[in-house]
Amino acid sequence: MRRRLGSVRARATLNATLVVAVALVAAGTAVLLALRANLIDQADVRAENLARKVALDLAFGVPAAELDLPDAGDSPVQVRNSRGRVVAADDDVESMSPVPTGSGRADGTAATGDDEGDDHGGDRDRDDDRDRDDDTPAVGEISGDARIIQGAATVDGHTGDYRIAEIDVTTSRNVTLTVYAGASLSAEEGAVGTVQTAMLIGLPLLLVTVGCATYVVTRRALRPVEGIRAEMAAITASEDLSRRVPEPGTHDEIARLARTTNETLAALETSVERQRRFVADASHELRSPIASLRTQLEVGAAHPELLDVEGAVEDTVRLQRLAADLLLLARLDAGERPQDARFDLAKLVREEAGGRDRVHLDGVESVEVAGSRGQLVRVLANLLDNAERHARDRVDVALRTEGAWVVLGVADDGSGVPAAERERIFERFVRLDESRSRDDGGAGLGLAIARDIAVRHGGTLRVGEAPQGGALFELRVPTAP
Repeated sequence: MRRRLGSVRARATLNATLVVAVALVAAGTAVLLALRANLIDQADVRAENLARKVALDLAFGVPAAELDLPDAGDSPVQVRNSRGRVVAADDDVESMSPVPTGSGRADGTAATGDDEGDDHGGDRDRDDDRDRDDDTPAVGEISGDARIIQGAATVDGHTGDYRIAEIDVTTSRNVTLTVYAGASLSAEEGAVGTVQTAMLIGLPLLLVTVGCATYVVTRRALRPVEGIRAEMAAITASEDLSRRVPEPGTHDEIARLARTTNETLAALETSVERQRRFVADASHELRSPIASLRTQLEVGAAHPELLDVEGAVEDTVRLQRLAADLLLLARLDAGERPQDARFDLAKLVREEAGGRDRVHLDGVESVEVAGSRGQLVRVLANLLDNAERHARDRVDVALRTEGAWVVLGVADDGSGVPAAERERIFERFVRLDESRSRDDGGAGLGLAIARDIAVRHGGTLRVGEAPQGGALFELRVPTAP
């Protein structure tokens, strides 16, 4: 069961069906309540109008025995005196409830001869009428407001629910009577029952339709996602990062997901290819000093007098530097973050430039930056070494601030860097002068390390043309907050 509900289609279908079910139940309940209230209001109006009509006839002097009463089946009417005796009613009306306010009985019994005399102004009822309260209407008038109450009536042996309107009237003979007029609720009950039955039958059918439609629509909408998943599984199995997932022609979230996935695959392919080249180039760079050192040691072991100690030391130092560079690049690739330390970059520049005869400082002012002191020292050393390697006479170093940035410029008067090669020189193991020896030109890692460190510090490292015609390297890092 859990696996069946684990798919997005199943959960979407279930959630949509539940939401629609709750909405339909709430809407259906509101409709039923509104329909019931409306029908009850209509019954109240009918009962009140009928009660007023009969009361007006009595007020105008129509005798109770001569009242024109409607069919008792839908609108039963009873006229009672102050003692609760029925003085006028249809023959089919057996009883009406509830008990009117202040009456002594409500059994709906037939009127006696004495009751008939009450309608003609008997002295006994007149004495009782003198005790009526202030709400009793005046002679020939009816009460202003009708009292609507829920009740029941038995007509021709059948008892049903009615809305009963109660109105007091004082006849021209100064006799106070109460008119009870009922409106049947059978139509209301029938209408509400019909609507309720229709809802009980239609609701399950509608929910099934909504569920099926949601499942089909969700399945079609998620079909591209399944294609992306299948292609990603194939890429993982084949380890072929050159493949890409299919991108649907729509402009929705799934299309953006596919596009982002392909961008991630492209970045991953570039990273893996970079790592492969890095490993291959590192192996190649390490092979030469190791082979040279081994050869010298083997010759020295066989012929001690031929041992080139200085050459062996140089190869060992070169090998040590190369190993340190490779280790630093590995740490940078692993995502090592610079330490959050504050220090004066101008002081580092002066310290690193000291002892270099051809390096000249220009406008180096104190400015604080945050980051790794050791890594930024490495950047300065690599830039100065590179500038000295290509300079003819001098290297100029300038430090300035531009808003929230610190700009370090290192310029030489050498031959410069061609515009087409200004990005390539920051790649690992790249040397533009392939004819020079590895011992003089290095392994081609210095500028790559410098740019990686600059990026890790939230800055940039670019190369342009110096005023002297050589190369100008500009390092930009944010100032300390």
